[in-house]
Amino acid sequence: MFRLRPTRWLWSLAAMLLPLAAAHAAENTWRYDTVHSQIVFSISHNGYSRPFGRLHIARGWLRFDPDDWSTAATELDIDLASLDMGDADWNKAVCKPALLDCATHRYAHFRSTGVTGKDEHHGVLHGELTLRGVTRPLDLAFTFNRAARTIYELHEVAGFSATASLDRNDFGISANPNSIGAHASVWLELEATREQPSTKDQP
Repeated sequence: MFRLRPTRWLWSLAAMLLPLAAAHAAENTWRYDTVHSQIVFSISHNGYSRPFGRLHIARGWLRFDPDDWSTAATELDIDLASLDMGDADWNKAVCKPALLDCATHRYAHFRSTGVTGKDEHHGVLHGELTLRGVTRPLDLAFTFNRAARTIYELHEVAGFSATASLDRNDFGISANPNSIGAHASVWLELEATREQPSTKDQP
């Protein structure tokens, strides 16, 4: 009777399981809908008010199983050149090298490092934000709103709301300390579409 050696048995098992793991990962891969995903931030202006600015997500992916958050992960790029403060001259001022430096560092990048679930709809996403070439840890408190097919059954969409707070000085943005506040409040409204299996994988 033919018997597999222990090492050969492990390799054989891995060969069988890897395609299944890859298929499972593909099923739970989502791409951010850059039209319906936006980032809004607010920061003090001379202590008079906390005006809002808006940014768009350029691209990004999400690995997410609604029934098991243990393997959740994400990466996304934020287009700083999309900045909208409600005024063209204000946009240019904030994009100058002393502040966001949109020309040299157009994209901010967020990469998750882990997730802590609180209940079936709430959790904290741990990660790192790279802004102006500086990387700092950043936690996002999030709400998982829902995952469902669109009303026309074209796509499956997952929706999230998230908040964060950051100190601009941590990223080397220290200009105008007497007129611009140090701490920015950030809100994210995110939609992601589940990737469809490739036709080569279909029977």
